[in-house]
Amino acid sequence: MNWDDVRIFLAVYRAGTLRGAAERLTVDQTTVGRRLNLLEKSLGSKLFLKVRDGWVLTAGGEKILATAKEIERLTCSIERRSAGDDDRLEGKVHVTTTDSLAVDFVLPAIERVQHNYPNIQVNLTTTTRLLDLGRREADIAVRTIRPEQPDLIIKKLASWEVGLFATQKYIDNFGIPEPGGGFKGHRIALYQSGITNSQDGLLAGEMRHQGLVVAELDSSMMLATFIRAGLALGELPDYFALRYQELIRLWPKQKRKNPYEVWLVMHQDLAHTARVRTVMQTLTEEFRH
Repeated sequence: MNWDDVRIFLAVYRAGTLRGAAERLTVDQTTVGRRLNLLEKSLGSKLFLKVRDGWVLTAGGEKILATAKEIERLTCSIERRSAGDDDRLEGKVHVTTTDSLAVDFVLPAIERVQHNYPNIQVNLTTTTRLLDLGRREADIAVRTIRPEQPDLIIKKLASWEVGLFATQKYIDNFGIPEPGGGFKGHRIALYQSGITNSQDGLLAGEMRHQGLVVAELDSSMMLATFIRAGLALGELPDYFALRYQELIRLWPKQKRKNPYEVWLVMHQDLAHTARVRTVMQTLTEEFRH
């Protein structure tokens, strides 16, 4: 198998569908299907079975999975180590983050990079999915969850309290909730299940069982936008109030137990790559402003 075949095979395995694999590889679905068919013919073995929910490995696919992952690991390691010797302030740097952090912090940093280092091209991906830096899905990640994988450089960029927010429009329509009332008579906006591990049955330390959940959003930007529209109240990190004057913090002395933390993450093999280090430093400075 060559590296392109490995990429196709592993992308289908991880995505579970041809369409998902195509999105991961930024190619069209027809190309993924064609390349997979050619790979199966060259190996003389069926690698996947199509089932109702997607594609699953056959016994033949299971046999080559560990080898494919090892080829990927070695290839990515060679690529990272090669890039690590690059002292040119030019080329691509792939950054991944969430949409709200992109708008509030990463885009201003990219603007500074473009102004000061016009030959550096920043590729930005906004997603709640944690891209794998070890597989070079990204060079730098700005995350709200601290990763635990080895071989990563991890730096805390910021930490904010998380409080309860609404707008004057919301307050005019529904009032301010009474502590201890379980948010009875109030409308609540939350994250969708799986978006964050910090969401529970509380809001700013208060039970929310009497409140009406009117929206479950898939990103912090959409959650903030929904609350800013006066459609519900909800938890947000404090920095939102500084950027959006329409937000009013309710119960100023109460907060969520876990703060909103932001981490910068990169693979240690890229620590000495000039263009990656430059983007990393610019991002760090932006969060200090």
